[in-house]
Parts: sequence; C-alpha cells; structure tokens
Amino acid sequence: MEIEQAVARHYAHGSLEETILDALAAAGKDIKHLKPKDLSPVDEFHVGGRQATTAFAEQFGLRPGMRLLDIGCGLGGAARYFAHEHGCQVSGIDLSAEYVNVANALAARVGLEERVSCEPGSALALPFEPGGFDAAYMLHVGMNIEDKARLFAEVRRVLKPAGLFGIYDVMRLAAGDLSYPVPWASGPESSFVADAASYRRLLAAAGFEVLQERDRRDFALDVFAQMRARGAGAGPAPLGLHIVMGANAGQKVKNMIADISAGLIAPTELICRVP
Repeated sequence: MEIEQAVARHYAHGSLEETILDALAAAGKDIKHLKPKDLSPVDEFHVGGRQATTAFAEQFGLRPGMRLLDIGCGLGGAARYFAHEHGCQVSGIDLSAEYVNVANALAARVGLEERVSCEPGSALALPFEPGGFDAAYMLHVGMNIEDKARLFAEVRRVLKPAGLFGIYDVMRLAAGDLSYPVPWASGPESSFVADAASYRRLLAAAGFEVLQERDRRDFALDVFAQMRARGAGAGPAPLGLHIVMGANAGQKVKNMIADISAGLIAPTELICRVP
C-alpha cells in the first residue's frame, strides 16, 4: 500500500484535465469537437508513443469486439487507440483517480465512452471476475510494481483460456545505479526495474507461455534522435507529455535517455499466452 501511494503521488498533477484542454486550445483544436488523433501528442506515456503502440498491437491479432484489459491505463491513450482503430471493448485500471477521471472524460469527448471505461484500482487486486478478458496489456507499468509475481497471477486469473498478455516495459540490461528522477519514479523507492529473464520466470510460474520477446533499445534511441532533431532550436509544443510530467519533465526524460544509451535499461516487449 505504501508503494502504491508513493506511485500515485509521483503521477499526481491536480488540474490535469484543464491543463490538457488549455493545451489543445493553444494548439488550435476545437475542444468541443475533438477527434482521437487530436489527443495523440499527450495520449501515451511510454517510449515511442503511438508508434510503439501500433507496433505492439500488430502482435496481438486484434479483432472487433475483443474485450481488453489495460493495466495502468494512465490517461487512456492506448485504450482509445484499441477501441477506435480495432473496434475493441477496453476496460482500464490505474492507481491514479485523477488519471482515470481524465481518461474517461477524454473518451467521452471523442465519442468512445461506450467502448472505453476506466476505473481506479490496484493491479495487484484486479476488480474483475475470472476469465472475463480476451487479452490484457500493460505499457510501461511493471517498473512501478515490486510484486510482479502477484501481478502476473492476477492477470492470469482474469484472462480467458488462450488469452494473450502483452507487456511493453522498461527492463534491466545491466547492473548499475539508475539516474533519478525518471518518467515513472522520483527515486528508487518506487522504481522496480527488472530484467527480462525475471519477467519470463515469473510469467511461467503464473501459468503463462512466453511467445515472443523483443528488445526495443535501438527503436528507443532512434525515437530520441528524432525528438532531438525536431526540437532543435524550438521550445516545447503546447501539447505534449511535458504537461503530464510536470516542471522537471526535461530532467526525467534526459535521465532515462542517458540510462538507455548507457545500456543499463531498455524498453522491451513480451507477448505471452494462457496455454
């Protein structure tokens, strides 16, 4: 509980919906007539954003009507993407009540409130019946969860037979102290970055079969190079993840890039299945 409270405090903003709407207006968007793509600059709080989500989704075999669970849904960007682009029904859960409220409000503003529903709660005690989901996913969430064994057991419980579980987390590549703050943590007390081998072991113990693993370090470095090229000589755009991460957003991203560049960590995908 103390860890979850620390994680929730790290992500707390206070006036996030108002800030996002003001930024949308400053970017020239009509906030009364928003489309899902209008939210893309602030939608997805993970390395590579929508580009990473699209590549991740290609491995899921998505089809209209699938019931998906978004663990650590944040502002609901990925949930809206899966609902809008693939016709899925998405339930999201997140520790931050503020993020959940914003996720639901944004879903309503783009006409997806019938297909996207988010609620506050813990990934370690999912408030869902057994076997209710066709697939589950988490995007840059495991770094905030120490008890991954319990997490994976809970995900396994709520998936149907042959259900898929996709993970896109920052994982350890080598030993060494990480630099803080980073986007997911202000300090080591709420940062639990593990290596892919640990994920695979714990997933197998929970009853999953790991189908695929993909190291996305080169992809991340390319994304960062593109960011630097676009941002050379220009200030931040009105709408972007900096408004979610707060005043020290630049330092958080700088530290993460340095640790990825040094080979300490890297975003990594795992695709698993219930046998």
